[in-house]
Amino acid sequence: MGSYLCEKLLQNGEDVICVDNFFTGRKENIAHLLGNPYFELLRHDVTFSLYVEVDQIYNLACPASPVHYQFDPVQTTKTSVHGAINMLGLAKRTKARIFQASTSEVYGDPQVHPQPESYWGKVNPIGIRSCYDEGKRCAETLFFDYHRQHAVDIKVARIFNTYGPRMHPSDGRVVSNFIVQALQGRDITIYGDGSQTRSFCYVDDLIEGMVRLMNTEEGITGPINLGNCGEFTMLELAEKVIRLTNSSSKLVFKPLPPDDPRQRCPDIALAKEKLAWQPSVSLEEGLKKTIEYFEGLSDT
Repeated sequence: MGSYLCEKLLQNGEDVICVDNFFTGRKENIAHLLGNPYFELLRHDVTFSLYVEVDQIYNLACPASPVHYQFDPVQTTKTSVHGAINMLGLAKRTKARIFQASTSEVYGDPQVHPQPESYWGKVNPIGIRSCYDEGKRCAETLFFDYHRQHAVDIKVARIFNTYGPRMHPSDGRVVSNFIVQALQGRDITIYGDGSQTRSFCYVDDLIEGMVRLMNTEEGITGPINLGNCGEFTMLELAEKVIRLTNSSSKLVFKPLPPDDPRQRCPDIALAKEKLAWQPSVSLEEGLKKTIEYFEGLSDT
């Protein structure tokens, strides 16, 4: 997502400083931007203070795949919490507007469907996913407390499952898992019975929503859901991937991981009203582009 956001901002005539510790990010994703005189790359971890002069801050820092965020759960929580404190401190000092990439995971395994921003969620605070879920929830708390206490200009988006080219082959999330397995002719792993649902938003749509939210008037703080309302079961997704890759892969079923949500679909009425935004890329179209990217990786 970060590389697409940098591209979008540069296209809009912005001067961009990209900050990454490259735990999950890859230089290949922004290598084509390094020659742009309005783009700077800084290797830095947001759990440490950052001193730059800026007027807008997009805080996207935190691994989003369970495989990655469960690798070092303590550091994951620190990235969301300490990282938010450091970026909010930077925003306070520079009087910059700051955007927080929150997540649909704040809703946990929801009892309300689809999920509106008013829903407080059902999250296990001590489960194996809580380092990410509760870290992001705490980050939202910090954003609104800095807004109330220090008048920091904030924007908070709750991002639902996003996919597209440049995903890491070992990302560990369902779209990349299915595509890589299908292209390699391996069994496609479905956790649970495959009836659980997700809503998949193509990355270009998501970035457009983020930039629109950042540039709204000061009174619109969020949180605002950003995601695609198309809801698909894991079985439906697997079948689409098999068909689009012309793969001979078979489905295999494994136990559902603890606290894995059964349903996930955004209510985006607020985004439509406040941002005049809704996704335009269908799952089929987005999958074709993503599959083409992974095919290119396998060729090299």
